Amino acid sequence: MPSQRERSTPPSLSAEAALSFLKDTKGVLTWSTRNLADTLKINRREADQVLALLQAQGYVQPANQKGSARSAGQWITTPAGETVSGAKPPRFTRERVEEALAALKDRIKQSNKNPQALFRITDAVAFGDLLLPNRARVQPADVGIRLTRQGAPQSEPRSASDAQAERKFLSDLRAKSALLILRPYADWMRHRSYRDLL
Repeated sequence: MPSQRERSTPPSLSAEAALSFLKDTKGVLTWSTRNLADTLKINRREADQVLALLQAQGYVQPANQKGSARSAGQWITTPAGETVSGAKPPRFTRERVEEALAALKDRIKQSNKNPQALFRITDAVAFGDLLLPNRARVQPADVGIRLTRQGAPQSEPRSASDAQAERKFLSDLRAKSALLILRPYADWMRHRSYRDLL
């Protein structure tokens, strides 16, 4: 039996990771606690805590289908959950998104080979509903990119002009593709299901 402290300890999962899962659920009627736990790489107890927090915020609710044994342990993402997570209707074929990711992977390799490039890409991970099986249509792939300024020490503080240069670099790397959403890398991205692009 867990102690009171263990039961009340909130999960160590970041809000961004939980919201990334909600985004993945767009286009499905229901999903399970196990789906959440598997995607976010957490155990059942942590998944139950995350669900309680998401439910308290009004982002998820139990799938109450009267007379259905399948609804036990099933959840739906509410419209508020879809909005806060940035979910969009899945309108792209998996093949097109996979092609866009392959092209991005090539651009990353080329950029890292270029000694004139302002930044070096040190991490690149893709995640989203394209990693889930049985999805004919998917949303744009989310890609976390970690940039390191060429020749600058890691400990140097980041200026506003550096942030602007990073945004421009990511925009150029994206190459105006509607199939990709590039964002600065965060550690939580490797603590959920993902695909490495380096």
